[in-house]
Amino acid sequence: MAANVLVVDDDPNLVRLMSKFLTLEGFAPVPAANGAEALRYLRGGGDASVILLDLRMPVMDGWTFRREQKGDPGLAGIPIVVLSGMESDGVQDMDAAASFHKPVSFPEVVGVIRRLCENPR
Repeated sequence: MAANVLVVDDDPNLVRLMSKFLTLEGFAPVPAANGAEALRYLRGGGDASVILLDLRMPVMDGWTFRREQKGDPGLAGIPIVVLSGMESDGVQDMDAAASFHKPVSFPEVVGVIRRLCENPR
């Protein structure tokens, strides 16, 4: 069974391209347009092995999502990979498994996801 990867980003083009690439690499992408949508998915019983997380989004940004995720014992252990348009503004505070500056290298991101799925925290 393919590992679910939650792709949380408000840029529909990036979500579409990342989802297409993840599918080609054998993963099952799950899109979410913001942190609130991602939390609803996860708290509603949705599964994710890794979360790709943008920081600046409307409705609920990545920092707020991460605080909510870390405060929920059922979700806290899911590793995140930050995809940000910012150089480093607050990224170091995210406790992320990895972070990438946009535009991202899809093969590099998938390599990190693959390692995280093979060696869960």
